Formats: sequence, structure tokens, C-alpha cells
Amino acid sequence: MTPLGDPWVAFGRLVAGVLVYGAVGWALDRWLDTDYLVVVGILIGAALGLFATWQAVKAPPPEDER
Repeated sequence: MTPLGDPWVAFGRLVAGVLVYGAVGWALDRWLDTDYLVVVGILIGAALGLFATWQAVKAPPPEDER
């Protein structure tokens, strides 16, 4: 199990999001004969990578003490 504050895990999530969604955008560009979807894919991948990192490191809600 990796520690929550590991910067390489955050870096990996960001890079994976950019690569995966950038590749999807590139494939859609080739298929639809456009030239802007790769940029859209990269931006969406970066946003989702940031979101995944934020979800992984945010603190869990406090439990009720009874």
C-alpha cells in the first residue's frame, strides 16, 4: 500500500490521464478527420487526473463518537 502523500502516485495519475484521454482524442481526430479533439482529450485527462488525485488524498469524514 502506498502512502497517501506519495508525489509519484499523484504524478502517475496525472500522466496516465493525459496519455489515455490524449490517445482517445487522437484516435477520434483520425477517425473524424478533425484537428482539435486531441487537445480536448488532453485537457479532460488532466482534469480527471487532478480529480482522481484529490479524491485519493482528501481526508475521510469524521466518525460519530458514541
